[in-house]
Amino acid sequence: MTTSPGTLDDGRRGGTLPPGGQRRWIPLAGLPKPVAHARAFTARALEDWAWSATSFGVDHDVAEDVVLLVAELVANAMLHGGGPLALVLDASDSRLRVEVSDGNPTLPTPRLPHQPSLPGGHGLFIVQQTSDRWGAERHDQGKTIWAEFDAARLAPGR
Repeated sequence: MTTSPGTLDDGRRGGTLPPGGQRRWIPLAGLPKPVAHARAFTARALEDWAWSATSFGVDHDVAEDVVLLVAELVANAMLHGGGPLALVLDASDSRLRVEVSDGNPTLPTPRLPHQPSLPGGHGLFIVQQTSDRWGAERHDQGKTIWAEFDAARLAPGR
């Protein structure tokens, strides 16, 4: 697996995942407009991996859901977590894992039942509805909220 803050380790751009997958990260702490940065970073990674909404054989709705989910998690970190620390995209042949970390150790709790007519409380509902799995973990710097998409949903025709 390669790890990179934006490109493949050797600087090449590809149209598929490298053997073993790839883990990309971007620090978000202190960045202006972290939601916009996270969305653009995610869109570029999906494009590089041929999982974008414009890639052949990709379910465009699921690819757009990934970018939406990233925006929701980063926005939630801004509103409830003291600001996002980092975004990680961990892709393999079987799944895409999205992780957003913030400095607040308090784990989120979805508003149940979901009440679409009320303002607020929709971020985790979107995460639950769009991803295949999600969760939260505390760590020394705060917490990480993660969500996973099965690769077969992103590219069902492959």
